[in-house]
Amino acid sequence: MSKIENAAKALREVYAGAEPIAPLRDLFDDPNIETSYAIQKVNTRFWLEEGRTIAGRKIGLTSKAVQKQLGVDQPDYGILFDDMEIENGGEAAVSAICQPRIEGEIAFVMARDIQSEEPSLEEIESAIDYAVAAFEIVGSRIRDWDISIFDTIADNASSGKYVLGDERAKLVDLDLLGCKMTLEANGEAVSSGQGSACLGSPLLATQWLAKVMAKAGRPLKAGDIVLSGALGPVVGVEAGRTYDLHIEGLSPVRVSFV
Repeated sequence: MSKIENAAKALREVYAGAEPIAPLRDLFDDPNIETSYAIQKVNTRFWLEEGRTIAGRKIGLTSKAVQKQLGVDQPDYGILFDDMEIENGGEAAVSAICQPRIEGEIAFVMARDIQSEEPSLEEIESAIDYAVAAFEIVGSRIRDWDISIFDTIADNASSGKYVLGDERAKLVDLDLLGCKMTLEANGEAVSSGQGSACLGSPLLATQWLAKVMAKAGRPLKAGDIVLSGALGPVVGVEAGRTYDLHIEGLSPVRVSFV
């Protein structure tokens, strides 16, 4: 078994209940981005063979501050599976997500494929069917969140679960740059931000993703969900607390942790 396959297997064992592991970057002489995506791809293929279904993609590292912290100048992406979705207003078990944290985002659902490797913003906008507010509940299989970009990409961009809002909004009705976001825990604001905090615009983040996926031969498809990136700081979660997300122009989202 190769180092890449061993790393992928170690991550899967944590999903199955093993303790979080040491950073994967320490296993490789040259822990580059290509290798980290190769690890992610091994697990994606494994889970597809197990019967899981891809629902879309998530974009991570859209905050310039987080990019600086990890020493990178670009976002990353991970795979969304349909069994990762929690119904709006539903419950999430803290124990089901390794080291969970939560963030507020705008999610887009695609109306058609984007095959172009250099799509314009106008093409991105016209290819989006609708937007909803969304929680992303991130998690890390790496002990104490001691991650580099290598570790988070390999770990499916630190994915966990997601929650989508109920009411669909057309882009023409939204201020994607100026919209304010507030994330509350038991009614108390714990994170705030706005659309421009997401790589300058959630549309710019989605354009980046569309380019990368087309060049990789796995273009965004009609019906895909795209979690476009956090609009404000990520926060830790606690059992017994209910989290509410408010983004201007979009219907609210709620999830409770048990």
